[in-house]
Amino acid sequence: MKLVTWNIQCGLGCDGKVDLARIVRTARALADADIYCFQEVSRGFRSLDRGEDQPARLAELLPGFSAIFRPAVDDVDEARVPREFGNMILSRLPVLRIANHLLPWPPVDGLRSMRRAALEVLADTRLGPLRVITTHLEYHHAAHREAQVRRLREIHAEGHALARLDFHDRSDGPYRTTPPAVGTILCGDFNMGPGDTAYQAMLADDGSGAPRLYDAWRVCNGSEPHAPTTGVFDVAQWPEGPHCRDYVFVSGEVVRRVESIAVDQETDASDHQPVSLNLSCKAPRRSVADG
Repeated sequence: MKLVTWNIQCGLGCDGKVDLARIVRTARALADADIYCFQEVSRGFRSLDRGEDQPARLAELLPGFSAIFRPAVDDVDEARVPREFGNMILSRLPVLRIANHLLPWPPVDGLRSMRRAALEVLADTRLGPLRVITTHLEYHHAAHREAQVRRLREIHAEGHALARLDFHDRSDGPYRTTPPAVGTILCGDFNMGPGDTAYQAMLADDGSGAPRLYDAWRVCNGSEPHAPTTGVFDVAQWPEGPHCRDYVFVSGEVVRRVESIAVDQETDASDHQPVSLNLSCKAPRRSVADG
């Protein structure tokens, strides 16, 4: 199973052009993925999307994929026209369930910030039902980011616990239950470095009993520094230069199936670089120590 995650900056490339067709071409060139996870998708924010319905356009560009868009920011402009900004998952695999989790937004006086969310689907893969969650965390304030990481860990633990409840409903109503997930992939733009407290909290044993999360880059590359996922071409927004903000975390149930992870270092179609993950559907061979 192949997955690509990418903060697409509403299709804005380093050449100043908004081009979603280029985004999709680049993402598909990196991997013929079963699931594409995009962050920073806009509808109604004309300064970002140039008046284009980006969720609809991305769905059009990826025919045969289930297109799921959920906003983190959901409001209206001065003319009361709706506008939305958030995350999108496009899946070639059957989608069994969808959830949109609004993340903590603690009030901090004078802080520039916005609502953040995590979009979850339960995808029917050859491994079994797999939770795929994509998110885009707060940039401006570490306390926000750390609160959002804590909530993500809670979401992970809640999903693990719910899958083990002794309740099954096969009706066609809203109480209908889905098959239990075999594991979780959590990916996106986390706006944190590998040395940050929030990053360490993502990997720590939180005492919930849920399987731990692992950084797929570390699984494949050990202590080798993360490939940069931003600041590669856009030095105006990222004067600190190339560094990593985007990750794929996998749960302990599927960590041994991680075959490869790659970062496209060549494209300037966004201010971030796309990341691809490949999971093996064969019997797992990799062993990973906790840490």
